[in-house]
Amino acid sequence: MIDFKMIENVYGEMKNRIASARKILDRPLTLSEKILYSHLSSNILDSPYTRGKSYVEFSPDRVAMQDATAQMALLQFMMAGKDKVAVPTTVHCDHLIQAKESSNRDLAQAMDANGEVYDFLESASDKYGIGFWKPGAGIIHQVVLENYAFPGGMMIGTDSHTVNAGGLGMVAVGVGGADAVDVMAGMPWELKFPKLIGIRLTGKLTKWASAKDVILNVAGILTVKGGTGSIVEYFGPGADEISCTGKGTICNMGAEIGATTSIFGYDHNMGKYLRSTGRSQVAELADLNADLLQSDDDVKLNPYEFYDKVIEINLNELEPHINGPFTPDNATPISKMKGLAKKQNWPTQIQVGLIGSCTNSSYEDISRAASIAKQAVDKGFKAKAGFTITPGSEQVRQTIDRDGFIDIFDKLGASIFANACGPCIGQWARKGAEKEEKNTIIHSFNRNFAKRADGNPNTYAFVSSPELVTALAISGDLTFNPETDYLINDKGEKFVFNPPDGIDLPKNGFSSDDLGYKKPNVNNENFKITINPNSDRLQLLTPFEPWDGENMVNMRLLIKAKGKCTTDHISMAGPWLRYRGHLDNISDNMLTGATNYFNGKTNFVKNHLDGIYGKVPQTQRAYKAAGVNTIVVGDENYGEGSSREHAAMEPRFLGVRVVIVRSFARIHETNLKKQGMLALTFKNKTDYDKIKEDDLIDFINLDAFSPDKEIRMVCKHADGTEDEIICNHTYNQMQINWFKAGSALNLIRSNQNSI
Repeated sequence: MIDFKMIENVYGEMKNRIASARKILDRPLTLSEKILYSHLSSNILDSPYTRGKSYVEFSPDRVAMQDATAQMALLQFMMAGKDKVAVPTTVHCDHLIQAKESSNRDLAQAMDANGEVYDFLESASDKYGIGFWKPGAGIIHQVVLENYAFPGGMMIGTDSHTVNAGGLGMVAVGVGGADAVDVMAGMPWELKFPKLIGIRLTGKLTKWASAKDVILNVAGILTVKGGTGSIVEYFGPGADEISCTGKGTICNMGAEIGATTSIFGYDHNMGKYLRSTGRSQVAELADLNADLLQSDDDVKLNPYEFYDKVIEINLNELEPHINGPFTPDNATPISKMKGLAKKQNWPTQIQVGLIGSCTNSSYEDISRAASIAKQAVDKGFKAKAGFTITPGSEQVRQTIDRDGFIDIFDKLGASIFANACGPCIGQWARKGAEKEEKNTIIHSFNRNFAKRADGNPNTYAFVSSPELVTALAISGDLTFNPETDYLINDKGEKFVFNPPDGIDLPKNGFSSDDLGYKKPNVNNENFKITINPNSDRLQLLTPFEPWDGENMVNMRLLIKAKGKCTTDHISMAGPWLRYRGHLDNISDNMLTGATNYFNGKTNFVKNHLDGIYGKVPQTQRAYKAAGVNTIVVGDENYGEGSSREHAAMEPRFLGVRVVIVRSFARIHETNLKKQGMLALTFKNKTDYDKIKEDDLIDFINLDAFSPDKEIRMVCKHADGTEDEIICNHTYNQMQINWFKAGSALNLIRSNQNSI
């Protein structure tokens, strides 16, 4: 599976490209800059790029796709007219497996329910030369870390947590499927040159503190949008003390601060991990090129001169954290939780504790959690809360089973789910969730938006480390502090936990029997992929209509979304995952979770054709049938969360032409552009307040659409008054061409046909 020749070529080019960049910039380089400049699609560099402003074309080394997003990405790739992918690419079947009973039963049920989709993904992988990881093989990001990530590389993936590979020193970026199609088709990948946030770590993690607490603390500092448009680069003596998989945890959850990616420089822990996972050749090559895989010494010594922002964290002083509820940046040190929970009236009885997922399912995570579980089992305890474990990969599952950890969890009363995403993404068939009772859960996952895990808006979800989740699940109490508090067993004995004890890598190596990988068939040039036209799971795509070049006038407001509007609000996951390959069907979830500014309700908007209030998708379908163009208005950080491009494709498919907001999350803004949407921001954020429910809306200078030119919008109110609003945009000329063509894919196909 290792493409060692490709890695050799990357390192072979890095030295000269870095030297060229250092000469042009006339200064030392950060690690991120070294990787970015060495992956430019053009060998010619005449001048430095401006952080946060310059659009730059890159050539990533590989692409990874999870099964939910891969469906739409491959459907788009089929439209591009290419025979094979141009770079190493993999598909990972991890999102569609529902967590319900147990690993084996849930996997069998998934194979039955999703067979049509798995067959499509496997056959498309064969046809286009893509590696295929079968259902049960593991979560995409853990599998990539174990098999493909390498220091100094660049990859993109159709999932926001692709950034996990930063733990192995990669610039790894989550993107929408259309971006993946560009790279798979052999075209450059465009990204605005990121700003750089440096986080200097000193000291060493102590007692209950873990790598998870580093990013939970950072999330509290930067908030969910503080990393937008930036690469977060960790360095310092404290960074060298963190394991490779611990680094992955930190980078992974960097998606929750909006960061383009996060990254650590190459060190001995990365080398250890590479060797432990069967990539000694890569480790040896990285050792030889270590100077290329770290920031220059002057950067480390004088970080304030080279980063746009620097944060210093002393790991010696870092407390275990619990973040939430309902947002991953509400950071609370464990010592403060008792007082805060009482003040906020949070339910403190924990119903379920869940560990695992792509960010916290390494051997180290599980071994530390198991050490807590064993202490409890030895004293006669079972978990007072429900307790579940989701291994990150088949390799990890086999190894923790061999080393006795699963047996410990069994004795605690835990359930072992399949090696898949499960509860983290709403694929959790939680019994009783439909009652929508107020309750608390705690997990080691990344996101804790309302309704995300179980569909219940009254589930208060908190995020913490696997070892702390384990201790709190045993206690059943959100305010329990294992550093200071005690439990009492059935014998009346007081029990105090010792700090967790685990190791980063298994002493006897990883178990590696049949990990679930299938090489692509190299002889499928004449193979045809067939899709049942009556399928409710898969649907061939038809091109979106190009822009007619005219100003858009007399548009209607579909919804003015109030407050947090994530990709979960725009295109809910959970049960809707089954329709990720069928654009028409999944469009029936469009914006159903967004709160209507004018009535405070979800999925309830005014249809201006008849004056009747109804569901958002059905209202928009009525507008589409009547030939009425519409706009969507949003608040701050609109599109926060996942990379799912369905949140952009559904409005486009149903006839929404413009999304205007106070600010965008990076990936969602790009996805809108790729699909031929007009993505705008208010120049004056208070203009959000000027838009009324009954407005007719004109864009009066769109016919002169050009880079850096403001767009003028006129809101014609029902009382006869008008407001002119100035809108900003970030389109460059190529992106404007996407808009004109109707989508980026339309332009690719047009260029392909002209060859």
